Amino acid sequence: MKLTRFVFTHRCVITAFIGCCFFSNAAAQKQKPPNILIVITDQWRGQALGFEHKEPVKTPNLDAFSRQSFVATQMVANYPVCSPSRAMLFTGQYPLKNHVYSNVNSSTAPDNIQLKTDAVCWSDVLKANGYNNGYIGKWHLDSPHPPYIPTSNNIGKVAWNEWTPPDRRHGFDYWYAYGTYDEHLEPMYWTTDAPRDSFHYVKEWGPSHEVGKALEFLENRNGERDGKKPFSLVVSINPPHSNYTQVPREYYELYKNIPLESLLNDPDIPPAGTEMGDFYRKYIRYYYAAITGIDDQVGRLLKGLEKLKLSDNTIVVFVADHGNCLGKHDAESKNNIYEESLRIPFMIRWAGHIKPRYDSVFLGSMPDLYPSLLTLIGLQKDIPSAVDGKSYASYWLTGKGKMPSVQYILGTINGRNPNSGFRGVRTADYKLAYVKAQGKIVPYLFDLKKDPFELKNIYDEQSSLVSSMRQQLLDWLTQNKDPFKIK
Repeated sequence: MKLTRFVFTHRCVITAFIGCCFFSNAAAQKQKPPNILIVITDQWRGQALGFEHKEPVKTPNLDAFSRQSFVATQMVANYPVCSPSRAMLFTGQYPLKNHVYSNVNSSTAPDNIQLKTDAVCWSDVLKANGYNNGYIGKWHLDSPHPPYIPTSNNIGKVAWNEWTPPDRRHGFDYWYAYGTYDEHLEPMYWTTDAPRDSFHYVKEWGPSHEVGKALEFLENRNGERDGKKPFSLVVSINPPHSNYTQVPREYYELYKNIPLESLLNDPDIPPAGTEMGDFYRKYIRYYYAAITGIDDQVGRLLKGLEKLKLSDNTIVVFVADHGNCLGKHDAESKNNIYEESLRIPFMIRWAGHIKPRYDSVFLGSMPDLYPSLLTLIGLQKDIPSAVDGKSYASYWLTGKGKMPSVQYILGTINGRNPNSGFRGVRTADYKLAYVKAQGKIVPYLFDLKKDPFELKNIYDEQSSLVSSMRQQLLDWLTQNKDPFKIK
């Protein structure tokens, strides 16, 4: 693909225009290309937001931000585990095309499961069109290789953490990141110019430290970016991913004295005395504490954006790479077919452009973010033909126009056998999924309206519905050259 240079001059500045949204020459001259700020968290289920009124979690800053944003309450992580979801975000492609169809670690390294060097990410497109790009936090898209980095998550049977060399950073000029590392109270990072053996540790909670670095980037305190160029910045926060107990005491104190039973209202939480029931009870306060702590840091970031007078011309996205069951449905975390694993927060704000509203019908998918964001800023012609996602920028802006009718889901794929794991299709009302385990395939159909906690499998009761949804799934598998077989 040939990337077209996007030239910004004092005479002509291209702004986002979708459909019938045109600007006069005078207005265009006053506009600057919009900046992009993406905050992505890890393992944050979409139900765990104060404004959703589904779980007793405190998120005052995101509640306020949601009132200024387009909020898609049906957004899903199509492959709900770290590396595949992040690869979909950056490439706009589904996992079997971008080749990140399992988590990136030393076990999958022999199959070269990692982000390809020649992948054209949206950050590459922005770079070619005059943007300065920054990345802070968790990356998790490069395979570990020996000699392994001497961090605590690289000394067991499976190594996880790896440095990202400059030629694999996909257009990100400023780099303050790591592969994956879960010691949240003493995280580690590589700086832009640091070689592989020169990472450093920080004795500060990861989200707090990363927002501090993000504010430095926004302020351009140390020349982190070219102040004459528009910028994109990704702040990739690891919590509320495990280790759950590694959260500042001040946030845990907010939940410490809340009666445990008041945090256990959902019927898909296993009973006390079971392994996963006790797991949920042990960690739910910490999980909520981390969420509230991140909310606090997001508020700090947004205030900084406002103080620097960058809010009006910055597109701000808040999203997660996947959710977390935390024991619900007897599932320890993610990478399964359930709503707590699949459904994620998604909010996007662009003051004066995107109409703020809560939307419970838009069926957002991770690969759609790439083309939608580029279309918003006028770079739709630079979207590679290999991108699977579709642009819904017009719908985000106005609430009108085409929108997706289904979402496709997949997960738990064995790196050496793509005909494994699960595949499914989700609509606003139903979810159909086929799960392979121990040589068998188990089908599921859930009525998401009548049975939001997915307690009853109605697959054998809805043959006509199963037939139509199954055909949709088969067509998608064929289109994506997915070898998954449904028998």
